[in-house]
Amino acid sequence: MRVLTASEMQAIDRETAEVYGLSSRLLMERAGVAATNRILSWYPDSQVFVVLCGPGNNGGDGLVVARELKNRGYSTIVYLFVNHNRLRGDALLNYQILERYGAQIKDAVGLTEDLPVLKLHNAVVIDALFGTGLTRDIEGAYAEAIDSVNRLNMPVVSIDIPSGVCSDTGRILGTAIKADYTVTFGLPKIGHFIHPGAAYTGKLSVQDIGFPKVLTKRAGRAQLIDHDLISGMVPLRPQVSNKHDYGHVLLVAGSRGKTGAALMAAKAALRTGCGLLTIAMPASVLESLQCSVLEEMTLPLTEDSNGMVTRNALEDILDFANKRATVIAIGPGLGLSDDVVDLTQGLLKTSPVPLVVDADGINALSKTDPVKALNEASCKVVITPHEGEMARLMRSEKMFDRVKAAREFASASGAVTLLKGVPTLVAIKEGNLFINTTGNPGMATGGSGDVLTGIIASLIGQRLSPLDAALLGAYIHGLAGDIAATERGLHSLIASDIINALPKAFIEVCKIHKA
Repeated sequence: MRVLTASEMQAIDRETAEVYGLSSRLLMERAGVAATNRILSWYPDSQVFVVLCGPGNNGGDGLVVARELKNRGYSTIVYLFVNHNRLRGDALLNYQILERYGAQIKDAVGLTEDLPVLKLHNAVVIDALFGTGLTRDIEGAYAEAIDSVNRLNMPVVSIDIPSGVCSDTGRILGTAIKADYTVTFGLPKIGHFIHPGAAYTGKLSVQDIGFPKVLTKRAGRAQLIDHDLISGMVPLRPQVSNKHDYGHVLLVAGSRGKTGAALMAAKAALRTGCGLLTIAMPASVLESLQCSVLEEMTLPLTEDSNGMVTRNALEDILDFANKRATVIAIGPGLGLSDDVVDLTQGLLKTSPVPLVVDADGINALSKTDPVKALNEASCKVVITPHEGEMARLMRSEKMFDRVKAAREFASASGAVTLLKGVPTLVAIKEGNLFINTTGNPGMATGGSGDVLTGIIASLIGQRLSPLDAALLGAYIHGLAGDIAATERGLHSLIASDIINALPKAFIEVCKIHKA
C-alpha cells in the first residue's frame, strides 16, 4: 500500500476535483459518512458523542460526522473552535446544514469544564481539529482541549490523523491527541506509521471515498512493506535444483570474544535458504568455533594480536569471492581497528559480488568518508545501520527525522539503506521509501541485527536484487520476531528465538505467495 505526505494527498484531492469532476463537497460528504460508519462499528453501544471541530476541512469532516450521528439518533454535541462566521467553503456549508438539523453546537471555551461530566456519560470524543495540513505547533485553546482529553483518558477517534501529529514525519507538533482509533481516507499518511505519531494513531482504518484508482496507484514515493508488496518476492524452489542454485554466502564476521554475532548471522542465512555459507574469521578464533559449526564452512583469515582480521585478509576474501561467493556480508562482531577500516574500504572498492554492510562494517565505514566510499563501490551495496550508526554515518550527534535521514543518505550514497528501528525503513537513491509493518519491542535485543544481516545476504545469494532482499528481509525478520513473541513473550525474546521462528515465517509468507 502506498503511503502519502500531506502535499501528495492534497494533489490527489485537487486532481480528483479539477480533472475528474468529483467536487470537494462530495468528497467531504463521503468522508464524513465513512468515518461515522467506522466509529459506530468501534463503539456500537455508545450513545453520547462529542465532536471537536477546527477551522478547516478536517473540521468540515467532523461537522458531517456530527450530522450523521445526530440523524441516526445519537446524542451529539459539537464544540466549535472557531467563530462560525470565519468558516469558509464546504466547512461553512456543512455547519449551516448541521444547524438546520438542530444539533447542539457549543463554543469551545466551555469544553474543559464539560469534559468530566461527559466522561461520566461514557462519551466518545471525535477529534476533527486539524488534519494532515498542520505544520506549526498547537497552542492556546486547542492545546488546552487536547491535553484535557488526554488527561481524562476518554475514548477518542481521530479523523484523518490525530490532531498535532505531523503527517510527513510523525513528529508531535507541541501536543497531540492520543487516539484509540484513526480513520483516514484514500491512502494512509507517513505520520501514521512513524513514531511518535504511530503511538498516537491507535488502530488505523483506511476508507475508500472514491478517489480515482489511477491516482492512488501512482501516488507518492513511499510504500508499506506488507504482504501485498512482498508476496511475489519469495525465491522459488524448482523441483529440479541443487545447493549451487541457491547461492553461496561469504560472511566476513567475528573476532576474539565476538563469535556469537557471526554464528547468529550464519544460522539466519542458512534458515533463509542459501545453498552454501562460509564464515571468514580470524584463524585462531575459528579454532574455538569448530564445535559450533555444522552446515557452515570456514575460511581462516590473517589476524592481529587482538584477534581481529588484518587488511592482508582482503586478498583471501577476494580470491574466495571470485571463485565461489555470490554475496558478501561484512560486519557482525568484526571489531574495529585501522586494519578493519582498510579492509572494509578495500572490499567496497573491489568486491565482485553484492555487499551487505552491517555493525562493525558500518563503524569502519564511518571512520572514512562513507558517502564517497559507497559511491565508488565496485558492486551494489545494502547498508543496515541502526539510528546511532546512521547518525555517525551522517556526522550528526542525533537523528531527529528518521524518514529524512534514510532518504538523504540513500540519495547521497547510492546504497540501499535499511534504517533499523521502529519501524524499519528502507530507502533508495531515487527517493523511494518503504516502511516495514512487522516486528515488536521484544526484538530490541542483542543479535537481532546480526540475524537480519544473515537473512538479507541469503536472499541476495538466491538472486534477489539488493532492494528486494532488503524489503523481504525486513518483513521476514519482523514476522519471525512476531511469531517468536507469541511463543516466548516480549520480555524473554532473544535473537536465536528469531532464527528458530524463521521456518514458520517462511511458511506464512509462502502461503501469501501462493494466494
